[in-house]
Amino acid sequence: MTTIRVYEPALCCNTGVCGPDVDESLVTFTADLGALKELGVDIERHNLANDPTAFATDDTVRAFLQVAGSDGLPLTIVDGVTVMTGSYPAREQLLKFAGVDAEVVPAGVTTLTVSEESGSCCGGTSCC
Repeated sequence: MTTIRVYEPALCCNTGVCGPDVDESLVTFTADLGALKELGVDIERHNLANDPTAFATDDTVRAFLQVAGSDGLPLTIVDGVTVMTGSYPAREQLLKFAGVDAEVVPAGVTTLTVSEESGSCCGGTSCC
């Protein structure tokens, strides 16, 4: 199974809802991460402030920090290979990295199906 690890700079929280300014990229990435976990993808994120051991024990991350410093974060690694630096990957990119062939549904969207037997979304009633 593919492993995806995202190493991010020191943040007070990983959701982006810290203080008066909301970082939309963090909010989106948090939702994307959750969606991939629900699909069974082996994906983890490590925050420099909360999990410095993850940075110190990974040779690729340690070498990256020696060259680029924390200003180069976030760093995305797939199966030990650096695939992205400096920004968070989009959901489509994460799915591609994971090798998941799934229809991408934007966060917050609910899909409804219409049953052919009922002929309507209400299951044959006039509730609509």
